[in-house]
Amino acid sequence: MSIMESAEKIGMKNMTLKALAAACEGELHYAGDNEIQELEATSVVIDSRKVTEGGIFIATVGERVDGHSFIEQVFEKGALGVICEKLPDEPYGPCILVKDSFKALKDVAAYYRKQLKCTVIGITGSVGKTSTKEFIATVLSEKYKVCKTIGNFNNEVGMPLTILSAREEDEVLVLEMGINHFGEMERMTAIAEPDMAVITNIANCHLEFLGDRDGVLKAKTAIFTGMKDGSRVFLNADDDKLATVNKACGVRPVFYGINKRQTESYYISEYMTKGLMGTDAMIISRVTGENIPVSIRLPGEHMLYNALAATAVGEAMGMSGAAIASGIGRVAATAGRGNIIAGKSYTIIDDCYNANPSAMRSALKLLGLADTRKVAILGDMFELGEGASELHREVGETAARSDADVIICVGELSKAMYEGARAGLRDVSVVLAPDITESHGGSDADSDKIYEGARLIYFKDKEGLKRGLKHILHGGDSVLIKASHGMGFTEIVDILKEE
Repeated sequence: MSIMESAEKIGMKNMTLKALAAACEGELHYAGDNEIQELEATSVVIDSRKVTEGGIFIATVGERVDGHSFIEQVFEKGALGVICEKLPDEPYGPCILVKDSFKALKDVAAYYRKQLKCTVIGITGSVGKTSTKEFIATVLSEKYKVCKTIGNFNNEVGMPLTILSAREEDEVLVLEMGINHFGEMERMTAIAEPDMAVITNIANCHLEFLGDRDGVLKAKTAIFTGMKDGSRVFLNADDDKLATVNKACGVRPVFYGINKRQTESYYISEYMTKGLMGTDAMIISRVTGENIPVSIRLPGEHMLYNALAATAVGEAMGMSGAAIASGIGRVAATAGRGNIIAGKSYTIIDDCYNANPSAMRSALKLLGLADTRKVAILGDMFELGEGASELHREVGETAARSDADVIICVGELSKAMYEGARAGLRDVSVVLAPDITESHGGSDADSDKIYEGARLIYFKDKEGLKRGLKHILHGGDSVLIKASHGMGFTEIVDILKEE
């Protein structure tokens, strides 16, 4: 199939070379057939490996790879055109010359957003964005054709790419919007122009850049700046900061929460935990007056909030209680976010995609649902600013009060977590001191004896943890793995799955 045939068949609405050049204030360089300028692109990507026939490749300069070196290759694959900061030596095909390729990506996404007729739902918050996105997208897919954020494409690069992945037949676009600096949300929401917004909570995260929870609230609620007056906003009423938001987009937000209050439009009247198998609950809608029984496959009380948010959005989109309940029942876990894995020897709670104090507390509650020996492997939490040491210590104190039978703290920052847990434990005789775990190099039998009966263990790094795991864990244990993504704890998950 030729470029012209491909673009004509499945083109992105109004995404012609001529229109793209205008959208990103670029200069179109092409000496060939003028008809090509009027063809609609089939895709827009920044990864040359994902270029399809009739697609647009935006050449960006990264830390390790310069996309401009792949321009010849993408034209060989049938690309319609390239957006670039420097022209190739040879005229392989149409090129749009821009000053900043990343800015061009955002400009192109903002232009394409205006071509889409679908309902755009923006989801932000400190904790639970991805799981809330999955609940909302799965529920809405019971009635609509849904496009959603894939993986961790939720920043100023990933979100525009998600918008560009939508197609004209999509009826709903669900966007996860993550930020860690002031000003980012304003830029992202200006591109996305959400029709609805959900904010999950305001927690102690990204404090290195946002200062405190009031700063987090200010940064997250900036999502409203890109929304029209009268747009619907859904907020967690059980979050003390979000509960102070009386008006958004010129109207009162819709509140949801587990605890019944007069302010809430959606709440849980009763629920029954099934341990790590999930939760059954009754959701009450004050909007429609409907009582909606739901069965949530994912464990943890925090999943109730995701179900409530999905119910609120679903009803706003005209869905019945039965359809909403069906969608909630289909939601499955994603890797690194409370994913329950039945390994060969252990039940693994893979929650190592990211971490902050609030998420740590939720994860420890989740571990408490297990009916076997419970082991919490907790690593460093990043981007917490000057108060990082105290926040780690507080998590350690929480861990000491939890139902965990063994607490393992890993990383330089987590030394404070270990100290907090040690102070919180009543029986210090079962605490294993850091110097023992770091210096011991004896036989396996000696190691087994040293770790025997220890409730609290500290490792200064992941390598020490890997050496000690076989001496600490018992067959049948339920093991929580929780840390910021930079700790690389996915490696620990992979090891435990095979042991």
